[in-house]
Amino acid sequence: MSMGDLDDTSSETPLIFEIGRPGRRGSTLPEPDVPEKRVDAMVPKRFLRESPADLPEVSELQTARHYVWLSRKNFSIDSHFYPLGSCTMKYNPKVNEAVANLPGFRDTHPLQDPAQVQGVLQIFWELERILSEISGLPHITLQPAAGAHGELTSLMILRAYYRDRGEKRDTVLIPDSAHGTNPASCSIVGFRTLEVRSGKDGLVDLDDFRKKVDRRTVALMITNPNTLGLFERNIEEIAKILHGEGAMLYMDGANLNALLGIARPGDFGVDVMHFNLHKTFSTPHGGGGPGCGPVGVIDALAPFLPVPLIEKEDEEFRLNFDRPSTIGKVKSHYGHTGMVVRAYTYIRSHSPETLREISRQAVLNANYLLSLLRESYDAPFEGPCMHEAVFSASRQKEKGVRALDIAKRLLDLGFHPPTIYFPLIVPECLMIEPTETEGKETLDLFAKAMIQIADESQKRPELVMGAPRRMPISRPDEVAAARNPRLRWRRSS
Repeated sequence: MSMGDLDDTSSETPLIFEIGRPGRRGSTLPEPDVPEKRVDAMVPKRFLRESPADLPEVSELQTARHYVWLSRKNFSIDSHFYPLGSCTMKYNPKVNEAVANLPGFRDTHPLQDPAQVQGVLQIFWELERILSEISGLPHITLQPAAGAHGELTSLMILRAYYRDRGEKRDTVLIPDSAHGTNPASCSIVGFRTLEVRSGKDGLVDLDDFRKKVDRRTVALMITNPNTLGLFERNIEEIAKILHGEGAMLYMDGANLNALLGIARPGDFGVDVMHFNLHKTFSTPHGGGGPGCGPVGVIDALAPFLPVPLIEKEDEEFRLNFDRPSTIGKVKSHYGHTGMVVRAYTYIRSHSPETLREISRQAVLNANYLLSLLRESYDAPFEGPCMHEAVFSASRQKEKGVRALDIAKRLLDLGFHPPTIYFPLIVPECLMIEPTETEGKETLDLFAKAMIQIADESQKRPELVMGAPRRMPISRPDEVAAARNPRLRWRRSS
């Protein structure tokens, strides 16, 4: 069977090893203009293979066709609506890629002398000032390599701050709706965690919170808007209570996309926060990690920021390593230039007013979906939401249909599923974040699909529970795949 005989839903995807044939090549190298030397004459024998690598031998056309064909099997933000709640999978404008691939950025080497990369340092420095203005926090580092790394860096800064003051604090409070990385980051730093309950309104239960704050508290780690898509209306009171005990307010910046130009975390009492450039400022997800999770802090925490910091003297930018109280380096060199340039381009493509419009449109889109789906799915909280809408499939579960089944059925209907089973405090949770980049037509089609699935769940539940039917793989054993991954391929005889 040839590739031309296969459709996009076939499970008989040939491996590139199976396509290849001995002697096929995808490129022709020019004759060398320097003397030739054998590899084994230059490389120690212990580093040489005993037999040739078992690599596929394919033409350029076969390679291009194979990977384009594989890409058509994927859901991506460029090809499908991608409503992952709390992850803000917004479209990445191609101008960001064009700017990041300019030779002066793309070819910069991290070991170059600062005098040779003044333009790059200027963009880093200016992005820090921009993020400071957006967040209301005066000091920024771009060094952390991802959002969770920004969490870790923030907690290391807090640990250093309290050690410097001689205070023995060891407890971080975390709402029960928090991202799972929050307690994980605390454990890595050596802090213990204490859960704070959410009230029936989906917000932090102030009575439970007051009972748990004391002189051992380091901080409360809170996401605002929270992972239920709700703005923590009592955030100023929460900050006041923490500060009264000498503790800090940390904000997980995962949902900053709802606040741009409307509310600044520093203004409502946040002392330290991380940003997600891939969520809010449209840099790519994946590929080994988003690549940049900046941290912003108040004046009192600034001495503990990681080194180096970029400073400007007259018209020159330099790296300052001379900071006695620093937590040190948390990443090699300074930061991820490609991600910084993409985020900088995205922000500079907008005026302050259009940055505000991003949040307004994101909130509008989420509330539009909430209004369309409220009759078909249980909405656990009264009133409007912020940038994402949370539903429960409890009604569908009565017919045997779970949130996972709904997610799988959406694949058949051409949509990437939303986040499911998170936050954990909502049974059969479906968390939908449309982002500001989607138009009404897309939202209407998605809502139509969700309503169709709700109807099927009542009348033909077996149809939903058997989905997907149009994908190359239906329901793989994910636990077995994680525990016993097949990482090697052997050519059949």
